[in-house]
Amino acid sequence: MESLRESGRRSLPQTCCLLVLLLHLQAALTGDCPADGRTWVPFKDRCYHFVHGEEDKLKVYTFEKARSLCQNHELLTVQSAEENDFVVKYSPEVWKGQVNVWLGMYFDTNSENMKWFGEDLVRFTNWESGSSLSDLVPLDKCVALHSDTGKWETVSCSDDLENGVICETAQKAEETKQRPSALLSALVILSVIAIVVVSAVIWFLHQRYQNPGSSVVTAFEYHPPFRVLDSDRSCLVEAEELDSGP
Repeated sequence: MESLRESGRRSLPQTCCLLVLLLHLQAALTGDCPADGRTWVPFKDRCYHFVHGEEDKLKVYTFEKARSLCQNHELLTVQSAEENDFVVKYSPEVWKGQVNVWLGMYFDTNSENMKWFGEDLVRFTNWESGSSLSDLVPLDKCVALHSDTGKWETVSCSDDLENGVICETAQKAEETKQRPSALLSALVILSVIAIVVVSAVIWFLHQRYQNPGSSVVTAFEYHPPFRVLDSDRSCLVEAEELDSGP
């Protein structure tokens, strides 16, 4: 029985530490997208704005026009296959049919390689079969992503017009405005439920060891308030009469 009490006392601080750790982890993994009146879609530690609505009246854009629509943010930079798949899967939520999305990539004459704006290296590529970087003049090389396949194609920065623009920026970690992670929220709820169940089991075992032969039902058995029996009441009355006598 003492061991049960001791384990119950130890479990409380451990439980509190677990909940605090989960909440801190949840806060660390969530961030905040720009609050500039546009619709931003969070994915991992980045935010994406799929240009549509009033901004999409022209339907097609030059590379420079596409960059200007992002308003101090960069055009889409794809750093992984997972991010590339995200763009492909979310595009039908914005556009009807297939569009060609401008990528924020340019040809760096110093290194003679393609680079992302604001990035040093191109870590991931998904070139369409047959697409060649040598088809265009180096200073006129830009890249578009096909929203239906996710494949990339080299296009002319000055002559080609594309009908898809996605702006991208990093999430800003803020404590005042967080979007809870569904997975971490579920873990917190499940942890609380597990704690309640374990605590209930410890309490029932404690009651059982303290009162051998009792059951779970007897732990909740109703005990009426103390009542003085009639025989005891009569004895008390007689005692009072004797004390008050001559």
